[in-house]
Amino acid sequence: MYWDKQGGENTRATIAAALKRAGELGVKHLIVASFSGKSAELLLDRAGEFEIVCVTHQVGFAMPGEDEMTAETRNRLTEGGIRVLTTTHLMAGLDRACRIKFGGVYPAEIVASALRILGQGLKVCVEVSGMALDAGLIPYGVDIISLGGTGEGLDTSAVIKPAHSQNFFDSKVREIICKPWDF
Repeated sequence: MYWDKQGGENTRATIAAALKRAGELGVKHLIVASFSGKSAELLLDRAGEFEIVCVTHQVGFAMPGEDEMTAETRNRLTEGGIRVLTTTHLMAGLDRACRIKFGGVYPAEIVASALRILGQGLKVCVEVSGMALDAGLIPYGVDIISLGGTGEGLDTSAVIKPAHSQNFFDSKVREIICKPWDF
């Protein structure tokens, strides 16, 4: 399924497509990228039916020391049954620090740029699924459905069998459920 353009206007349709496909495949684990928690809140009524993990930006992503998700939103999500993961991005961390400090391009950024050939949202889907697996929030060796976006909101969803970060290239993107046509 392709959206005419990228961005948050596709959030509800992306969630609907992901939930429909999860039902068809019997997938029980959903990973949703949501720095503010707004997109994850749209899944609160499905927690329990699905194991849902919300992966946020790391603290300090936008501004040093700043958490982009409010404590109130984090509490609403966790009390509603959605687990929230806030940690360093799989494809950033030290490589990004080296690029910022010394210039140049480093392996994780090359991988991220290669995934962006299929869209920023797909890069996010792959990244957050590996982060959730590394954190032990989803089981190893099972297909999950990951939802990501381009900027704000959700516009991409994929069926992924993630691998731990040290085995990243064993990750499998089984199916792209939806993504923007024009990215």
